[in-house]
Amino acid sequence: MVSEKEPPSPAPSSSARTKGAVSGRRIKPTAAGERLLGYGRRILALQHEAETALGDPAGTTPVRIGVPEDIVNTTMAEVFGDFARRHRAARLDVTTGLSRDLTRRYRASEFDIVVVKEATAEPDCRASFPEPMAWFESADPARSDWADPIPLVAFPPGGLYREAMFERIEREQRRWYIAFSGSSLRNVLVGVEAGLGLSLLPRSVTIGHRVRPYAPLDAERSMVVSLYGWEKTGPVAELAERMTAVLAARQS
Repeated sequence: MVSEKEPPSPAPSSSARTKGAVSGRRIKPTAAGERLLGYGRRILALQHEAETALGDPAGTTPVRIGVPEDIVNTTMAEVFGDFARRHRAARLDVTTGLSRDLTRRYRASEFDIVVVKEATAEPDCRASFPEPMAWFESADPARSDWADPIPLVAFPPGGLYREAMFERIEREQRRWYIAFSGSSLRNVLVGVEAGLGLSLLPRSVTIGHRVRPYAPLDAERSMVVSLYGWEKTGPVAELAERMTAVLAARQS
């Protein structure tokens, strides 16, 4: 008599075997796996940083401006600050320097807006204002005896006032020498105040300094302050208009 046998149980699937094998155990990465996880976290952090940077337009559009040192007064700086607040995409890049170098760089398209001092304005200037000039000496009476050769306080070579000084002194048939060469307007004013020599300066920049006009050479042809800008419309053009208003206020 043949006995009945129960049919064999089916073999467990591979997934079931895997689940059974790992059930109740904590998987730990190998040393190489831990290094790989570190790289992964860094990649995710960089991705998040890139998405944040690309999603924020602040500072993505450069606006390059060139101006002489004495033009950047408090009012002009406030105009720059207000423009930056109202136009977050703009990144202001303001450079101060000598007018001739600023003009060269503007013509080479290195600036979007430039303010320069020059003998006469070019036809493409947006605005131009007279800059009265005069010769100045120290206000100290003990330092006013300027016998030949006359000591001069000057800007570096290439400075607009420097060459105008030489031309005037030579027309007067006076001998001269450079007693002090200042790299900035402040340096030149300090040199004149200290009695190191005479200098040709805009009248507007001497207010509040211990200097006075030098009568024998006081009469001098005015120069002009000119503003140039490539953009005719848009935010940069509006900034140029506000800068023009500041320059106009210097005349009052």
